[in-house]
Amino acid sequence: MKGRVVILGELHGLEAAALMVDGQLEDLLVDASEAVALAPGAICRGRVERQMKGQGGVFVRLPGGEKGFLREVKGLAPGQNVICQVTGGTEPGKALPVSLRLLFKSRYAIVTPGAPGLNVSRRIRDEEVRAGLQALAGVVMEGSDFGLILRSAAEGAEEGEIVEDIAAMREMAEAVIADLKGEPELLVDAPGPHEEAWRDWADPLPDEVVEGDFGDHGVLEAVDALLDPRVALAGGGHMMIEPTRALIAVDVNTGADTSPAASLKANIAAARDLPRQLRLRGLGGQVVIDFAPMPKKDRAVLEQQIRVAFKGEAAETSLAGWTPLGNFELARKRDRVTLASLLEGRE
Repeated sequence: MKGRVVILGELHGLEAAALMVDGQLEDLLVDASEAVALAPGAICRGRVERQMKGQGGVFVRLPGGEKGFLREVKGLAPGQNVICQVTGGTEPGKALPVSLRLLFKSRYAIVTPGAPGLNVSRRIRDEEVRAGLQALAGVVMEGSDFGLILRSAAEGAEEGEIVEDIAAMREMAEAVIADLKGEPELLVDAPGPHEEAWRDWADPLPDEVVEGDFGDHGVLEAVDALLDPRVALAGGGHMMIEPTRALIAVDVNTGADTSPAASLKANIAAARDLPRQLRLRGLGGQVVIDFAPMPKKDRAVLEQQIRVAFKGEAAETSLAGWTPLGNFELARKRDRVTLASLLEGRE
């Protein structure tokens, strides 16, 4: 199955969307509403509780008795209402990560109440197109203090569709920001997988959008592989991806290859596939990679491959580098609920 194909269907009874690129599962969205009370992307009215001294944040009471943890504490006082957005998943028993930096996303535009300014995606390189979109944004956002980002999908879209998109997001943002009084409440629910796929997988446009059975397109086999810690690598090596409560441990092995360059080849293959594996599995937090043994002189080559691999990732990633014991550390934002927890107990 060549090309970029979006498949809209269900996975073990949950609404899901899969992005296949040349027959390989590139991204997967699964409905998290049954697993968590507030999914990433939900916008709520919350109430500030006590400050956690030494942890650099405050707890926020959210709707449904949920607790959030907010790191932006400047100017906040206990009992104060805030509008916040759930930014990721977390382990059972832990507070949800929330932020005051709200993002109202649609297919062509993102309205940013806390970040003024009109911006156009850097992926749109044509200066004439950029200028036209900037002017269009200025007209629709006139009189607003909110910021706006025009997404790369806006390039080539109909002007009327872009205007309608911006206006809808501005109207929603203004209504939500003004709704500050009252008890903790869900104001904007997180998008479902089909909506999110329509919104975020628009650039580049898919060659085909299919509504149907995941079993007909190889998605089920790919998902089964994601529930296994062992990941086969090109060249015969493999890596083990094993989440713990503290961190995600990755172990790279060369397999049966005993050639002098076996370690470097396996390590490069692991580096190239690791961002996709973390994204599909919904894993984030601290990641510690135990690469196959190799000379120190090869570290620079491998590190370059790591940087290139993570460069295009939507989730914020910080590459910390090598530890004294020779492991490589990075931190990836937890922007999703883990796939394993979503599918646990389902057949």
